[in-house]
Amino acid sequence: MKFRALALSCIFMTLFSIGGCGSAGAKGVKLDPDNPTHITVWHYYNGTQQIAFDQLVEEFNQTEGKKRGIYVEAASQGNVNDLESSVLAAFNGEVGSDTPPDIFSSYADTAYTIEQMGMLVDLDEYMTEKELDTYVDSFIEEGRISADGKLRIFPTAKSGEVFMMSKTDWDEFSAETGTSLDALATMEGVAETAQLYYNWTDAKTTDIPNDGKAFYGRDAMANLFIIGSQQLGVQLFKLEDGNVTLQLDKDVMRRIWDTYYVPYVKGYFSSYGRFRSDDVKIGEIIAYTGSTSSTNYFPDTVETDGGTKEIDYMILPAPIFEGGKSYMVQQGAGMVVTKSTPEREYASVVFLEWFTQTDNNLLFSCTSGYMPVKKEAFSKEKLDATIKDKGLEVSAKTYDTMISCFDMTKTSTFYTDKAFENGAAARKVLEYNLSDKAAADRELVLERLDSGMNLSEATQWLIDDTAFEAWYADFYQALMDAIS
Repeated sequence: MKFRALALSCIFMTLFSIGGCGSAGAKGVKLDPDNPTHITVWHYYNGTQQIAFDQLVEEFNQTEGKKRGIYVEAASQGNVNDLESSVLAAFNGEVGSDTPPDIFSSYADTAYTIEQMGMLVDLDEYMTEKELDTYVDSFIEEGRISADGKLRIFPTAKSGEVFMMSKTDWDEFSAETGTSLDALATMEGVAETAQLYYNWTDAKTTDIPNDGKAFYGRDAMANLFIIGSQQLGVQLFKLEDGNVTLQLDKDVMRRIWDTYYVPYVKGYFSSYGRFRSDDVKIGEIIAYTGSTSSTNYFPDTVETDGGTKEIDYMILPAPIFEGGKSYMVQQGAGMVVTKSTPEREYASVVFLEWFTQTDNNLLFSCTSGYMPVKKEAFSKEKLDATIKDKGLEVSAKTYDTMISCFDMTKTSTFYTDKAFENGAAARKVLEYNLSDKAAADRELVLERLDSGMNLSEATQWLIDDTAFEAWYADFYQALMDAIS
């Protein structure tokens, strides 16, 4: 009888351990609160984003981590490019590099590279289907970067794109021209509005020809190609069985050419500083499409030769192509867990699950400007409750952006392309090929305007069918070279 009782007790304790109760975790892992498991996190957060992340790490260490036997140490590696360099150096064992972290922030392309080394944890082994179902479906799907379809990137914070504009300048322009905000719903409408704005500002100085002002700019040109193609029914990079096929539809590319390159060389669009928010600040443009996580950088004042003026802002959904489906950009790094010991892997997942609990994730979102990742968090009511319960001070821009994103998800579908080998090189072509050409060709146009040509004469040779065909052939070859 004593032996039987002992056997039953052992069976019970084994089942208790496997079930994940108390300090026991997935695959029977046990952690010891008296001897905490230390894990390291590398990220690229800086400024207020880093402060918010560090505060949450400290809270975890003092609460859930202390109870479970986990201690997290976080370190910023600089910007995204710095982080990527540090990560690759660590995993390649370069001289002078640090030991790879247990967790690091990663975009799909970098994660794919490390996954090919066999160094990323299969997160499906640590999370149930029910747990995964609480996250936004497309965020989880983005993390399935490997051929086996297993989850390798844990969604922690995401961003999309919005249209931001100086309400102050728009109100004046709209009142005098009768232009409606409805025109800004499509890329074609933005291009037409930009022409009207250029002509309106040009007419204010009748003694100085061709001095109209640009209306619009765009951050992240790669997104324009990827999301624009998707909106118009073409998946730019089609991935099957680990192999990628470039689907560069000429008609789609012509739509992008006509609504970005052509307005740019004519002076209706512009890009001057590193980011378009910088261009708004110096009066170069009054509107742009950019990341939801960057809206706090939209300026409150504009500095021009005539002095400084205060401006108000307006946030609208990012425009889509006329007749296209309503897809919205999904971007932002997630976190990956690197292979180490069962204890450190499990501890890493415990931290990430805690970090993405709705209240914690919304707290980070309110400070960082990123979107939360759980379905229930996409709610104004949840957001307002978190702000009230936590006593948060949230900037009006961040709050309005989050509400705008919540509203957009009701009518739009998140989309991002899948990771593939050489994906980073292909994205670089998307980012710079047309934008660099547009900027260089705009300088040629300005030279011709100075020589006495009118705008039509100065631009016609750059925007006709022959010019488009030449660019398309060059662009196609550049992308093929990148992906191969």
